[in-house]
Amino acid sequence: MTDFRQQALDYHALPTPGKISIELTKPADSAKDLALAYSPGVAEPVRAIAENPDDVYRYTAKGNLVAVISNGTAILGLGNLGPAASKPVMEGKALLFKRFAGLDAIDIEVTHRTTQDFINTVANIAGTFGGINLEDIKAPECFEIEQALIERCDIPVFHDDQHGTAIVTAAGLLNALEIQGKEISKAQIVCMGAGAAAIACMELLIKCGALREHIYMLDSKGVIHTRRTDLNEYKQLFANNTDKRSLQDVITEADVFVGVSGPDLLAAEDLALMAKNPVVFACSNPDPEIRPDIAHATRQDLIMATGRSDYPNQVNNVLCFPFIFRGALDVRASAINDDMKLAAVEALRTLTKEPVPESVLKAAGVASLSFGKDYIIPKPMDPRLCGRIARAVAEAAIASGVARIDLPKNYMADRQ
Repeated sequence: MTDFRQQALDYHALPTPGKISIELTKPADSAKDLALAYSPGVAEPVRAIAENPDDVYRYTAKGNLVAVISNGTAILGLGNLGPAASKPVMEGKALLFKRFAGLDAIDIEVTHRTTQDFINTVANIAGTFGGINLEDIKAPECFEIEQALIERCDIPVFHDDQHGTAIVTAAGLLNALEIQGKEISKAQIVCMGAGAAAIACMELLIKCGALREHIYMLDSKGVIHTRRTDLNEYKQLFANNTDKRSLQDVITEADVFVGVSGPDLLAAEDLALMAKNPVVFACSNPDPEIRPDIAHATRQDLIMATGRSDYPNQVNNVLCFPFIFRGALDVRASAINDDMKLAAVEALRTLTKEPVPESVLKAAGVASLSFGKDYIIPKPMDPRLCGRIARAVAEAAIASGVARIDLPKNYMADRQ
């Protein structure tokens, strides 16, 4: 572990500090180049944009530029360490945007006194970008921040910790239930955790067909129920009218366990209480709610996913967020709405059921992959993800009325 720590520090420090840089897209080698790039030539696109604001997409990089914005109040699993400490994570997000979807991204870390200060700061600079990815902002403030920015900005605003996690979870969970011969409308679901990811996951599962009354959510004080008086407005949405109070009460005969909480919170004895053919998503990172070796030793009929890359069925946001932004920006969408999220879920589900290219098998270090208990969701290195999800999201944006332009005829034809 000490060796890995040093490797990670060296990776970020050498040979150049950080993970991103800015590159030129136009020549700047002659006096004429500089005259066109800046004064006097730059005056021409300025005049064009002043006359027709949409020309900003024609003459600047706005249409391919995403802001990755955080205040550092909920960094990965490390907690509230502040804006500066969040910068390596935000740079990492920018790296993923570029690597997987060809999108330029810049990280912005905001220091603020109040939630409204943060909202105002982001809203006031939003016009620079084609989209905004909010990251590592603690609940419940993250809900207020995202909603306010969606209302104030005319570009996509997307809190990936909420919706990226929810999309990948929903896609994998629906596939797992299909393999297990279960219907989401009948599934009894236990959600361990009541933060941003948990609430977003459950809300999206409801849009996919789950019943709210079949969902039991737990926070650090136990089951969230209607007689509790300590619930914020977001937890209240999942207050169940029940006499059940403990994990053991709600896990008995449950079909699904979703963990977005902390390590080792689901014991083997708890898992044994679940219904036949259970589905367990233990997504706490780096240590899941129950280790896969313990889970599989306890239940032979299990389908399991984690947030880790060293086990099958990794729930990884990189499976969707770069491509959702790619599709949204390519049609100049004003928002990322539920139709677009559900389109991404379905695209992920469908891709999992198709033959896996040799390049993906090689990258994953496996001889074969096919739709089943150990392959319920695509691998992050699958080159088809960008084309499939971006197109699905873009088409959903057009159909739902938030797109400003149509797709070109052969859109993503080389990335299918």
